[in-house]
Amino acid sequence: MLELFHFEDCPYCQKVRRKLEALDVSYLSHPSPGGSIKREFLNRFMPDLQFPLLVDVEKNIFMFESDDICNYLEKTYAKSK
Repeated sequence: MLELFHFEDCPYCQKVRRKLEALDVSYLSHPSPGGSIKREFLNRFMPDLQFPLLVDVEKNIFMFESDDICNYLEKTYAKSK
């Protein structure tokens, strides 16, 4: 199960959402605009919170950088041709 915390106007978040869609990977979307309860909750546990935040629940992985996330998704979830 993948979960993506993001906000709409962030180009880095959009890049990750496009990669998830291109790979046809299912994920839970958590829009987290400024001032939202989700963002406030995450900030309590991650003071240096960045977006996008990808959580791969089954593998216990948390990732922030969009390029790192896209590379991880490609290596882990791309279907073999």
